[in-house]
Amino acid sequence: MHEELIDFLAYIGSEKGLSPHTVDAYRRDVQQLIASLKGQGIVRCEAVKSEHLLTFLADKKQSGNASATVYRKTMAIKEFFRFLLREEKISVNVAHGLDTPALWQRIPAVLTGEEVERLLAQPDPSTLEGARARAILEVLYATGLRVSELCGLDLYHVDEACVRTLGKGGKERLVPIGKPALAAIDHYLLHFRSQAESEKEPALFVNAKGKRIARGMVWEMIKAYAKQAGISKNISPHTLRHSFATHLLDHGADLRVIQEMMGHAHISSTDRYTRVSRTHLQQAFNAHHPRP
Repeated sequence: MHEELIDFLAYIGSEKGLSPHTVDAYRRDVQQLIASLKGQGIVRCEAVKSEHLLTFLADKKQSGNASATVYRKTMAIKEFFRFLLREEKISVNVAHGLDTPALWQRIPAVLTGEEVERLLAQPDPSTLEGARARAILEVLYATGLRVSELCGLDLYHVDEACVRTLGKGGKERLVPIGKPALAAIDHYLLHFRSQAESEKEPALFVNAKGKRIARGMVWEMIKAYAKQAGISKNISPHTLRHSFATHLLDHGADLRVIQEMMGHAHISSTDRYTRVSRTHLQQAFNAHHPRP
């Protein structure tokens, strides 16, 4: 299949006009597939079956490839087999049935309620770093803000009931905020932000130099506290956003309400949390039902 690959790369690079970066990525993806097929004794395009493709993709998924990477590999394979059909190298496109959205759409990592409590308990609020970290963690979990939205918060964006933020596309939205998060913010501001500093820098959360906190700092902070809490999941600031949405859904919140709070333009973006919620229900059933 080496010759077919060379022709395919020339086709997507010249006729389809894909970028050199994409062409190179597709080359690696299809080369990996060809190597996998060769290992199974399959050297002719006509001998490939859909099961071979699904097995290859499942192996990549199980070996730790990111969902976005597996999705791209799926796209490369589908494009390759469309090309083979177009060039009459095969009579049936066995990649046609690869249901990429259903098979490979990323299911977000979510913390359990107990893991959230352990994470929130790690920062020491008697120190500046701990008080700031506690407030940041509480706000992320209480509101489901993106980390960029959190870093962009100013002091006047928070009142006694809501947080006002600018989401994607500069769209403003109001998100309710709970008492624990407000208490953590108040503690941080009262004990570790002077009035003079606040007048000089309007950002809600600042670094050691008094400047607006950066996304990377929040990411590193959460990683460190998760490790300290003994949480083995690979988490990030976005994990708290996912947990916020899933826990709301688990406790009966309407999907449209969650969509509004998260700032999703399309309900399909929010709908994936129903899949996460169902996964949690299934796991609970398997773990606790006497006849799962």
